[in-house]
Amino acid sequence: MDLDNIECVSSSDGMEEDEIHHPSLLSQFAASSKSSHHNAQINVINSNSPNRIGLHPSTSVHELLECPVCTNSMYPPIHQCHNGHTLCSTCKIRVHNRCPTCRQELGDIRCLALEKVAESLELPCKYFSLGCPEIFPYYSKLKHEAMCNYRPYNCPYAGSECAVVGDIPFLVSHLRDDHKVDMHSGCTFNHRYVKSNPREVENATWMLTVFHCFGQYFCLHFEAFQLGMAPVYMAFLRFMGDEADARNYSYSLEVGGNGRKLIWEGTPRSVRDSHRKVRDSHDGLIIQRNMALFFSGGDRKELKLRVTGRIWKEQQNPDGGACIPNLCS
Repeated sequence: MDLDNIECVSSSDGMEEDEIHHPSLLSQFAASSKSSHHNAQINVINSNSPNRIGLHPSTSVHELLECPVCTNSMYPPIHQCHNGHTLCSTCKIRVHNRCPTCRQELGDIRCLALEKVAESLELPCKYFSLGCPEIFPYYSKLKHEAMCNYRPYNCPYAGSECAVVGDIPFLVSHLRDDHKVDMHSGCTFNHRYVKSNPREVENATWMLTVFHCFGQYFCLHFEAFQLGMAPVYMAFLRFMGDEADARNYSYSLEVGGNGRKLIWEGTPRSVRDSHRKVRDSHDGLIIQRNMALFFSGGDRKELKLRVTGRIWKEQQNPDGGACIPNLCS
């Protein structure tokens, strides 16, 4: 494609933001970009005019729209220096208004041509290598990627700020090998939690167990925290997968002692929801400290709780349409 130079106009020159020189050439490029999606090839080169960039077949459009500082895709406003070097608005602040390439002052020059080029593009989701087949207009891509079902999962371990991400098989191995989490097979569980000083809940002891059943993985959390002024203990289950799949399962938790018991039934939350979000929504079995000490028996100076539970899969009843439980044997 043979394109003349396209001017990037400074908004401080009194021109409207949508005013661009050579509109026919830009329309020609936009039409070509839409038909060939992300396969169009262009490159930014310096020219003698301080407010111009030259475009010629050589580098991918995606590279042209990549900020040289943070390497993220650039979205309006896209800034440039007098020599034609571009960068995103976030990095313009970070580099103290100095071009990171030539060290010239950036000023308030907007690269309106590049912004218009971006509007014409359709690009694949950045998770296409993980299986996402979708293609989106450039400015819609970020919104999709934030919710894409193929995006990696965050590590569900709650005891530390773990930055590891990956698919479910990778995270299961990571939890087992790096966090030393207990792994169990089966859909029923019987766990005993002991704490020598149950009055210390400010620095809660995080506990996590992973269960494998129905070909899926589930995370059982148990912890202590302050609910208002009252210390409480909480147990809840998270599904290692997306929310739509989590709705296919249910679980129950039971804790008791001295002839009393509490029972909770619910749907596991997806690990897409952070541990803190689930905890703060109180979506689980919550045990007040006085009740927990009553269940523990003895002189109430040591916490001894036994939490039992089971997981089952909801199946659609072909006759009435209602869900019936499929219990794990």
